[in-house]
Amino acid sequence: MRKNPMPVFMTEDAADPAECQVEKVDEDGCTETKTGLDKFRAFSTVFCNLFPVWIVITAATGLLHPPAFAGVSTKYFTALIGALMLCMGITLKPSDFARVLTRPGAVMLAFAGCYGLMPALAIGLSKLFGLSKSLTAGMILLSAINGAQASNLCTYIGKGDVALSVLMTTMTTVGAIVMTPLVAKILLGTVVPVNAAAVALSTMQVVLIPIGGGMLVNANFPETVQKVLPFSPIVGVLSTCALVGAAVAGTAGPIMSAGAPLQAACALMHLLGGAIAYFGVKSFYSEKVSRTFGIEIAMKSSAFGYLLASLHFAADPLVRVPSAVSIVWMTLVGSSLAVASRFLPPKDEDEAIAA
Repeated sequence: MRKNPMPVFMTEDAADPAECQVEKVDEDGCTETKTGLDKFRAFSTVFCNLFPVWIVITAATGLLHPPAFAGVSTKYFTALIGALMLCMGITLKPSDFARVLTRPGAVMLAFAGCYGLMPALAIGLSKLFGLSKSLTAGMILLSAINGAQASNLCTYIGKGDVALSVLMTTMTTVGAIVMTPLVAKILLGTVVPVNAAAVALSTMQVVLIPIGGGMLVNANFPETVQKVLPFSPIVGVLSTCALVGAAVAGTAGPIMSAGAPLQAACALMHLLGGAIAYFGVKSFYSEKVSRTFGIEIAMKSSAFGYLLASLHFAADPLVRVPSAVSIVWMTLVGSSLAVASRFLPPKDEDEAIAA
């Protein structure tokens, strides 16, 4: 079968030779006829290559016409994130996590980047753009939260290490129980409590159970999983777009009122965070790990930051605005990095050069 020149999600061994129908055989060989599944794989590739475009359209719709997402209330967020993580789970095997756990250095670096690099960028950019004390506090709070679950999808699209991404996200999410209040106390002089039980329950519901369920399905029904894999990234992209649209629609007012300096500060925090993380580890880790690291650091759980700001800075509504603005920029930067990475296939490197 001729190779598709476009980047694809499927590995080469995922194609089923039986799907190729021989139309005719002559002295020049056989002429191949694409099946419906082949065409859908091509559609899936194109659809996911346009991920940033779908994010822009979704965010614009949420901003300009919030009622369009009235049916996607916060009670559906857990299910949507769970669907996203299930799509990632079916691509993984226990051996993937066993391999990742042999390189704890990468996970520790991601933890340091999440709670060290990003707060430093938040302070620097807030000063650079002359943000008010309230907006600066919002930037710092945003920078001190865990990584976003959508980073796992972006890592998958960007041909990174999905198992490593899941582990990084899980560790920063659990770490938020201690690190978010600690960073807020050190940099803002106030305690921002994080409900440990709620974080643990959410991690179980939206990360561990869907990922574990997907791995279980992959282990017991591998042939079926190979057939549904072309649908997986599409479901992930649609789930992410629904989440972004609903979150933006719910914070349309603050986002629209944010000035250009805050927009630039939020965009650069995510972009510079990803770039510094990627190039900072590139000399020590493989391309696959490096792009995973960059995407993970660039993406923050902005909706969680908005929730914390709303709960603990109710007297100063400006504190929540950076997290609202970040919802758009975080997803746009992450999806753009993912799609750009797809067109730069990693070299055949087994593992990190150094752990």
